[in-house]
Amino acid sequence: MKNLIPQLKFLQLSFLVIAFGIFPSLVFAHNGAGPHNGWLHGFSHPLNGLDHVLTMIAVGLWAAQTHSRIIWLIPLIFVTVMGFGGLLGMISLPIAFAEYGITLSLIVLGALLACRKHLPLSASITLVGLFALSHGYAHGSEMPQSISMFSYAGGFMLATMLLHLCGIGLALLFRNPARANWVRFSGIMIAFYGGFLLAQ
Repeated sequence: MKNLIPQLKFLQLSFLVIAFGIFPSLVFAHNGAGPHNGWLHGFSHPLNGLDHVLTMIAVGLWAAQTHSRIIWLIPLIFVTVMGFGGLLGMISLPIAFAEYGITLSLIVLGALLACRKHLPLSASITLVGLFALSHGYAHGSEMPQSISMFSYAGGFMLATMLLHLCGIGLALLFRNPARANWVRFSGIMIAFYGGFLLAQ
């Protein structure tokens, strides 16, 4: 019976990935849809796409596996740089690598989680910064012209920080060595999903 439970959970996750593959409108946050009233639009934009949700949770998971003194540094850097990327998107300054950066963020962060790989702090900051710039640019470039950029940016930055906190919370929950494999499994699924998007 105990051996059956992990198999059932694996099947559930597999069906979830397949479902999002069948319904592509749920896959990407970057479709321009959503409420057009500033803060609410900004807050809902990251939550409408699995690519952004998984990346933000992965950042939290990965940050929680680093040294305890910098567990909050990586998410804070991500949100800060993402805000700058959002500004670049709002003023329509072209960044050619933005969509590829979003896809690569899934693949790379997923692989780092799956391998439980730790990078030097400088490399971690650079990597997270590039990914944050890509995600922020996607949010900013799809801001409706009729709403306030400040309330919109505040909304998507808050939603992103909450997703980071979810990732950190999950990592702390699975800190028990007996449960550590679930974090690795999550990394594999995140990287697999990024590969799926790259193949589209």
